[in-house]
Parts: sequence; structure tokens; C-alpha cells
Amino acid sequence: MLESLQALDRTIFLTLNGMHTPYLDSFMYIFTSKLVWIPLYASILYVLYRNMNIRMVIFTTLMFALLIVIADQACSSILRPIFERPRPSRNPEIADLVHIVNGKRGGMYGFPSCHAANTFALACFVMLLFKNKALTTFFMLWAIVTCYTRIYVGVHYPGDLLFGTVVGFAAGAITYGIYRFCLRVNSIAHSLQYHRDRKLVKHPTHMRQTSVIIFTGLLTIAAFAIYSIWWQPF
Repeated sequence: MLESLQALDRTIFLTLNGMHTPYLDSFMYIFTSKLVWIPLYASILYVLYRNMNIRMVIFTTLMFALLIVIADQACSSILRPIFERPRPSRNPEIADLVHIVNGKRGGMYGFPSCHAANTFALACFVMLLFKNKALTTFFMLWAIVTCYTRIYVGVHYPGDLLFGTVVGFAAGAITYGIYRFCLRVNSIAHSLQYHRDRKLVKHPTHMRQTSVIIFTGLLTIAAFAIYSIWWQPF
């Protein structure tokens, strides 16, 4: 059964990874990078600042950091050493068939995907925090495309991404549970001036200017799309 699933995973991977063009090589390589999304993350902080007092902004930002630590470390430090499944780019059985972009093969093991866990953890936390349909849709699509880029550049099987998605949702839900619990503890609530922002925390759909986050994300993607016309990976 396991061997059949792994064979199917390889087949799907090779099919999707084999569909590439020079333009997509550039676009996907940029999209899958981490630092290029700093404007998107900064826009989230901006919206938090516009809706919360500074102590709540700091606390919520710390929860975002905790979220990524849980998702990333669960994959890289706990699960990968247990499963030790080589990335497709590191699998000697199919390595010669894998389309690699810019020579980046990643580390030895790729199950589960940290990219999938981190992006879906963020998407889940944003969904629970803001409770805004448009924002949730954007982040879910962003996470899905990010997962596809990992197949495209040849460093993850679909199974790596699927399991990473599960880890991400679990990390998002756990972190949001911790966030809400902390806000209900009287001593912490008092130190964060929770009572002044009680309505905001209970009704996050009232947060203003959430469209700034979506606009920043779309503008960033548009910049990738235009830049990819001229820039090509090595």
C-alpha cells in the first residue's frame, strides 16, 4: 500500500514538474523565495497597528513568530529526522528526470514540506484572527500556489506538501488557541490593556484596512510577473 502511494506520488510529481517554460522558471523561482514576501508581512503589521494598541500589536506579532516556529520546527526538527524521505531532487532513482531551477536542490530530506507548513499555518491563523472572507481566500490561494512552486522547482513531492499542509493547519489552530487563552487570563489581559480593545479582539471582522494586505500581496505578485519577463535563472 505504502509503495503504491509513493509510486503515485512520484508519478504526479514528475507530471507536474515536467510542465515548465523559461518564463515560469523565473516566476516560480521568485515566488517560492522567502524574503520577497517581506512587504506582505509588513502590511499585516500595518493593519494590526491601525486597529490595536501597541502592546496588542507586539503580543500578536509574537504569536505570529510562535506560529512559524511551531510549524517549521515540527517539520524540520521532529518529522523529517523520523521519516528521512529524500527530496525528489535527491532521489537517485528519479533525480535525472527532475527539472531543477537555478541549481537549487534543497537539503537531503523533504517530508513534510516546511514551506507548506509555514504558509498554511499563516493562512489558518489569519483566517481565525481576521475572520475576513476575502483575506482568507487570498492567503489560501497564496499558500496553494506556494506549494505548487515547490513541485515546480523540483524539491518536493505532492505528498510532502499535503502532509505539510496538515501540520500547518494544526500549528495555526494551536497557536490561535494559545492566543485566545492568553487574552482570557486576567493578569495578561490587564498588562496588554485588553479591556480597551475587548470589542476588537472579539469581533476581528471589524478590523479596518484589511484590503491593504490583499493589495500589497497582489502588487508583489504583479512585480514578480513583470520582472520575470527579463530575468532568467542561471
